[in-house]
Amino acid sequence: MKRCLLPMAVAAILFPLACADARADTADSATAVAGEVAAPTTLDAMIVTGTRGSNRTQFDTLAPVDVFSREEIQAIESTDLSDVLAQLVPSFVVQRLPMADGQVFVRPATLRGLSPDQTLVLVNGRRMHRSALLGSRGAQGPDLSQIPTSAIKRIEVLRDGASAQYGSDAIAGVINIILDDSIGSEFTLGVSEYAEGDGSGRRFGARTGVGLGQAGVLSLFLDYDSSDATSRSRQRPDAIAFQNAHPELQVPDPVQRWGQPDLENRRLGFNLKLPFGQTAEAYAHGLYNSGEGVSDFNWRNPDGTASVYKPTAVFPGWDVRSLYPTGFSPKYGSDYDDLQLVAGVRGQFTPDLSWDVSGSYGRNRIEYTLDESINASLGPASPTSFYLGRLSQVEKNVNADFVYGLPLAVLAAPLNIAFGAEFREETYGVDAGDPASYAIGPGAAAGLAGNSNGAPGFGPDNAGRWSQRSHAAYVDVEAPLSTRWNVGAAARYERFSSFGGTLDGKLSTRFEFTPALALRGSVSTGFRAPTPGQLYTTSTVQGLDTVTLQVFTSGRLSPSDPLARQLGASALKPEQSRTTSLGLAWRNDAGLSGSVDLYDIKVTDRFSQSAAFQIPAGIPNPMGYTSVSYFTNDFDTTTRGVDLVGSWVGDAGPGRLNLTLGWNYNRTQVDKGATSVATSQTQRVIFEERLPRQKGTFSADYAIGNWSVLAKLRHYGAWTDSTGNATGDIFQRFGDMQFFDLALAYRFNAGNSLRIGADNLFDRYPDEAVFQASRGLVYSRNAPYDTDGRNVYAEYRVKF
Repeated sequence: MKRCLLPMAVAAILFPLACADARADTADSATAVAGEVAAPTTLDAMIVTGTRGSNRTQFDTLAPVDVFSREEIQAIESTDLSDVLAQLVPSFVVQRLPMADGQVFVRPATLRGLSPDQTLVLVNGRRMHRSALLGSRGAQGPDLSQIPTSAIKRIEVLRDGASAQYGSDAIAGVINIILDDSIGSEFTLGVSEYAEGDGSGRRFGARTGVGLGQAGVLSLFLDYDSSDATSRSRQRPDAIAFQNAHPELQVPDPVQRWGQPDLENRRLGFNLKLPFGQTAEAYAHGLYNSGEGVSDFNWRNPDGTASVYKPTAVFPGWDVRSLYPTGFSPKYGSDYDDLQLVAGVRGQFTPDLSWDVSGSYGRNRIEYTLDESINASLGPASPTSFYLGRLSQVEKNVNADFVYGLPLAVLAAPLNIAFGAEFREETYGVDAGDPASYAIGPGAAAGLAGNSNGAPGFGPDNAGRWSQRSHAAYVDVEAPLSTRWNVGAAARYERFSSFGGTLDGKLSTRFEFTPALALRGSVSTGFRAPTPGQLYTTSTVQGLDTVTLQVFTSGRLSPSDPLARQLGASALKPEQSRTTSLGLAWRNDAGLSGSVDLYDIKVTDRFSQSAAFQIPAGIPNPMGYTSVSYFTNDFDTTTRGVDLVGSWVGDAGPGRLNLTLGWNYNRTQVDKGATSVATSQTQRVIFEERLPRQKGTFSADYAIGNWSVLAKLRHYGAWTDSTGNATGDIFQRFGDMQFFDLALAYRFNAGNSLRIGADNLFDRYPDEAVFQASRGLVYSRNAPYDTDGRNVYAEYRVKF
């Protein structure tokens, strides 16, 4: 790590010093991919994230903030905001995870290699609610795919700890999505398809903004997109053997599909600003998404799945082969809806004192289904389609914020004092599924598996509603000690009904050596509070031991469950962090701007799931659990890295050229802990090396007349996956990967443009994976990039 960071830091200092001779004028805005060069992200872009001061730019801010314009967002083919950010933000990684249950649809997205719920997401500066899904190790973060990309004006990404300013979750940073509030209309129609001939996508987007009175605006958004499934699978060896043994049958090839799910989304929303009086304004926004998706599960082999394909005397004359003669691959479905509503009023008491009061409501609901399956223990009474139940997350927030500019003769500008309070309530819910989805029927005694085969439903013992409330107060001060030196300090106290209070602080500073070169740094503490879903929910799975023919019941208990407490569980507490960062920002007359930032993030009491415990004799076990586990605060980590971003925009020949570079080096190490992540060398390696340590993007956008071309090179460093072997080669190392994207756009007139392009133009694939190859898998399910090959697309855009 030191060998990497030291040369980068030296180069970052020397390079801008050689170029920084004067303050740059704001670069001429060029417009983007819909026919013109993308508007450059310069350090003069105004920001609102990470500061409560007015008139802050990327160059002026005390912490690193990336700003991505509407044009840069539209230059990415995907309508999934997670994919868009993965291409724009070097340290942001999102995985596909086929056949990973709910994570197929709510994909984990990480900033700086940290957990998905350690990044705070805001919409118009207000907290976005979490997804209802508890993902890997119980992580519960927001689902960015719920936000329509056509509604976005810009995205600001604060790459620094900010819990002292915003509260829980802002350990890795803050993503603030600013909705469009411009006047005018725009329609987009797009299609896409992979080179293999699958994964066809269709998209329609519409946005219109109308003026209200003298300065009011109402923007309306509508998005529809759907995509067919992809399959990068080969036939399973046992399916080939089954076909050879039963030539009279027509076995599907492949019997199960590894790839992206079938998806359909319908998104709509609004953004409103309505001034009243001379110094006040009402505002509101709302976003709603309704969608569904379907993914494959593993194939059940009639000749090898005895717990399903087993004639018994319990059900004379009945055999699952009559329903599924060639086996079956259950179809796992997700029906979801997501809603966020925010309303508030802001204004000024005096020119120096402003106020902002708002309330918000957010809800995410996910219903799961399973088709083409069976509860074999119910025999002929079993349905083949199951409703598995519903998860829900509801959040309510009330905020009051004030900013006062205090003139002091000793300061170069007024002392900026921000203060305020917040009330928040989270409620997590689980609704039971069909009884058949969790039933253990009479056939279980003869060796037939209970539950809907593939995924059991939520039973009555899992169902319920659980809430948590918090109250917070904060103060955030920025002091311009001179025209060149600015310092900031923030503190926030927050008290939660479930575990008590937290107090976090932040100190930051920025010194401007010249109008073209500045040094900045910060030290902060942060936290992530456990959620009601993590604190109180249980998960019960019943199955059949095919050796002993005994039904087993395994449970993931609430840490407060009496049985879990007797086995060593303790009340969950917040994850705590300490972040240190140091960076340089530069710009010059030649159109060059950029920054380099080093960071060190220590996180203690990280969230995980305990090992499975057998129930000792003598301990009350009313549910008859065979084994149990529970969520716990377990291990500590240290994350160190460097972010390098830069851009140049200027005339090149007869056209206009915009060059951008983003590169991140990130390494996370486990310091200590008690669960397998810390104590098992295998799990430790997978945790520390599961994501690339290096990720970068270089793009060139060139416009001449009505034509423009965008070329982009994406780089992913090496990473490690499991082979699934207990001994021998237990790891598989995947090397560096580069993908080249190319798009060509033509503007017919001021309002009509056409763009065609290809992501992964050269149709590159990573090495084949060893893990689960026996089940037809070709490429790793854990890859940090798309493994479906070249994707070709076309998009027509109309503006007026």
